[in-house]
Amino acid sequence: MVSKRPVLRSSRRTRPAGALVDRLAIREVIENWVIYRDAGDWDAFRDVWHDDGYMTATWFQGSAADFSAVSRRGMEQGVSILHFLGGSSVEVEGSRAIAQTRMTISQRAPVHGVLCDVVCTGRFYDFLARRRQRWAIVLRRVIYEKDRIDPLDPSATLVLDAARLQQFPVGYRHLAYLQSGLGFDVKCNLPGSRGPEIDALYDNGKKWLSGLPIDNGFLG
Repeated sequence: MVSKRPVLRSSRRTRPAGALVDRLAIREVIENWVIYRDAGDWDAFRDVWHDDGYMTATWFQGSAADFSAVSRRGMEQGVSILHFLGGSSVEVEGSRAIAQTRMTISQRAPVHGVLCDVVCTGRFYDFLARRRQRWAIVLRRVIYEKDRIDPLDPSATLVLDAARLQQFPVGYRHLAYLQSGLGFDVKCNLPGSRGPEIDALYDNGKKWLSGLPIDNGFLG
């Protein structure tokens, strides 16, 4: 079954100048998220979130403040996670917006004693709001589409536990394999390219743009 079309719509219609300003401001928020988080600029990182901001990822589900704190501790302990951005598509309705941004997550860590890089490709799916003339993220969900794992030393031999690997969703199974091996409790029902999880995400995006609140049961 093919998943429903995403909430974001391509359109050739002329948009007012104010809408362009909003989309540029939102894109700046998305870019700042990556730069500040990966650089460890935690004071600036707070500015990309509203006070009630919430983050959902493979290894973390909770408030933006807690995400910042655990990310900071992880970085201080040597956790190596970087993010790279591609294009964005943004839909604005009044003081609310939904943005989808092409991205990759790159994490480096030992797997069965072999230092590896995992690269996961997907999309950031952001629920944003303009409050007091400032755009910021209310909720970030991540769509995981495909990933791979590679030893840093091309001559190294890496043997994965096939049964354990198959326990994780196909879109992020290598990332989950690495993170679970490091002791993280990895969430296993996150959206991928198709299926009920991404359909639910798109539906909640439409509700957000229509003015409805985010369902608390959807946050985690």
